[in-house]
Amino acid sequence: MNRNSDDPRHPWMRLNAAARAVRDPRDTAAPFGFATRIVALAHEHGMVSLLERISLRALGVACLLAIASVAANYQALLPGSGAPIPAHGIHEEFDASPVRDAVTVVLDLAD
Repeated sequence: MNRNSDDPRHPWMRLNAAARAVRDPRDTAAPFGFATRIVALAHEHGMVSLLERISLRALGVACLLAIASVAANYQALLPGSGAPIPAHGIHEEFDASPVRDAVTVVLDLAD
């Protein structure tokens, strides 16, 4: 019952040949201004990604925290209002010279 499908008279081969012979006379190019209309429609709906909403809120919260921390520590930022460094304190070997970086200072405190 198995017929040869390579036979040109087989219905499947005739259907394939007919489908290959058909040409579509319609123009397949997009009309003038199509891309501009699509972009305008996309912006009209106001689709904003979730990441964009969260990032703007996070930026606002970070700014508010920065302003609050400056306001809370304003007295420490004024010139001449720093706490005096004791000459003989807990860490006598601590040198607060500006030549040393913060990592070196922290590692010296750990010793």
